[in-house]
Amino acid sequence: MCRWLAYTGEPLQPSTLILDPVHSVVAMSLNSPLGAEPVNGDGFGFAWYPEGAAHGAAPSRFRSIEPAWHDENLREISRAVRSPLFFTHVRAAGGPPIQQTNCHPFRYENWLFMHNGVISQFAQTKRDLALAVDPSLYPHIRGTTDSEVLFHLALTMGLADDPIKAVGDAIRMIESVGHAAGVKFPMQGTIAASDGETVWAFRYSSQGQSRTLFHSADIPTLREMYPDVERLATFGDHAQVVVSEPLNDLPGAFLEVPESTVAVLDRTGYHHEPFLDAAA
Repeated sequence: MCRWLAYTGEPLQPSTLILDPVHSVVAMSLNSPLGAEPVNGDGFGFAWYPEGAAHGAAPSRFRSIEPAWHDENLREISRAVRSPLFFTHVRAAGGPPIQQTNCHPFRYENWLFMHNGVISQFAQTKRDLALAVDPSLYPHIRGTTDSEVLFHLALTMGLADDPIKAVGDAIRMIESVGHAAGVKFPMQGTIAASDGETVWAFRYSSQGQSRTLFHSADIPTLREMYPDVERLATFGDHAQVVVSEPLNDLPGAFLEVPESTVAVLDRTGYHHEPFLDAAA
């Protein structure tokens, strides 16, 4: 459906990951071997927390309906800024129209959110799910995607207080409403959320056959494994990437996130936690 990348660590130019790797996110927009669709050309988004921004500050964002591979502004901006945490997403529209408000990442205050996947048969459940969004948050839904409704459901469920529980509660609501409407497998996807300090990366589907998701091994270990790879010197010791597909073919450089798991990444490193149970 889409492809995405999140970075956290020492500040760097986002182009280092968005443009430069052999299998960068922009390259994935043209050719995504592990994706449900090989081409993701229905718009993109790039959002970043500026270097030196105060804790809790809102991120900046640039979105466009142009294909990522064709947009010169993405190249200019990603080379001009530096950021310790950023998201980027390339879209393959699965039904909702191609318009800027439907491009990820979505933003609310200091939170960023993006999704690769689908709420199955969303047209049958959209009304009930949208009406479950807190009335104070509902006006902030600007587009027509299932992903944006999912984000605002998670905000309603307490994303700012307990991100893992809130995303889990939002998905359980989606499954409950979907099952009541006769949808066998209501939820599919990988999700990234951040408050500017931590990245939570979820892999889950009702069917137990989720979209692919990987994150990088820690940089000091990779330097020991590959002392001759000069590119690793670009990254600080705390640099971490979570991405829909590996950015290179170095064995051991990227670790797959298991099904029904959330990967939590911050300056202390990463760890995995069980997330929901597809059989529940």
